[in-house]
Amino acid sequence: MTSVHAVFYAKCTATFIDQIMVSSESGTNLLWKFEYWTKFQNCILVYLASIEVKGFYEKQLRCAIIPFKKLYMTKRLFLIAISIVTLSSCMEKNNPLIIGHRGAMGHETENTLASIQKAMDLGADMVEIDVFKIQSGEIVVFHDGEVDRLTDGTGKIEAYDWEGLQKLTLEGGHKIPTLQQVLDVIDGKIMLNIELKGANTAEPTNQIVQEYCTSKGWNLDGFVISSFKWDELKTMRKVDGKIPIAILIGKNPLEAVSIGKELNAVAINPAFKGLTAENVAQMKAEGFKIYPWTVNEADDIALMKSFGVDGIITNFPERVH
Repeated sequence: MTSVHAVFYAKCTATFIDQIMVSSESGTNLLWKFEYWTKFQNCILVYLASIEVKGFYEKQLRCAIIPFKKLYMTKRLFLIAISIVTLSSCMEKNNPLIIGHRGAMGHETENTLASIQKAMDLGADMVEIDVFKIQSGEIVVFHDGEVDRLTDGTGKIEAYDWEGLQKLTLEGGHKIPTLQQVLDVIDGKIMLNIELKGANTAEPTNQIVQEYCTSKGWNLDGFVISSFKWDELKTMRKVDGKIPIAILIGKNPLEAVSIGKELNAVAINPAFKGLTAENVAQMKAEGFKIYPWTVNEADDIALMKSFGVDGIITNFPERVH
């Protein structure tokens, strides 16, 4: 909390305490009455929204009810100081996971090994990648259904075999990697969110993840499997009852709750523009972590933090710090 934040919060606290002191001239015990509490809450929540912890601290405000005797100046100053320390502690607890979108695509060509490494260098806790199964059976890391936008080739990526895919060059001189190559770069140092972009990706992706977990001693908790293709997620759950699953959804995030429960998903990954403090609270109350995408601007990042999301998917991992 900056000194400016502290001063503003102290003024809010002082205003509220002064109101209580005036109403407590008799010196008898007094509870913090609702009308005073409401005035204070309205004042302080404006501040809380600006420092991204509204959702967390609001619960503390609504629950507080403290009996006390007539407040002298020393008590007043003491309460102001304690409240600032309390708020600082609350701020420290609001640290969502930093999730690099397609690596760190704001800096490097998306879904490349360079982009993955850049996200790690920038302090990401997790990276998100997209996978397809190509004609020769490999699981490759690429976002689009066709290679035209990012490579010097044309056509559907699923129609390529590995030999043909290796001949393509991505922007920046990069090559399309396999899932195994990404896992080798990550080496268990950060978490990995694998989005099943193409058809028939669930089983081979699970096989690769399981092989690495067995050979490297990694924990499945280091992975999240997500997809807009809910049928692929159903297949994933059939072949693996334990691997963490996240439900990807674009519009109304609450529509993911039902399928999330069916698949015993750990998270919902919604488009951030569809989120509100209320629907985030609803989904979290159902037991889901919330990882919104794709959040790049400072104001939007601050808003997501104020909602209490558990992770932020971004093209610029350094902006979430």
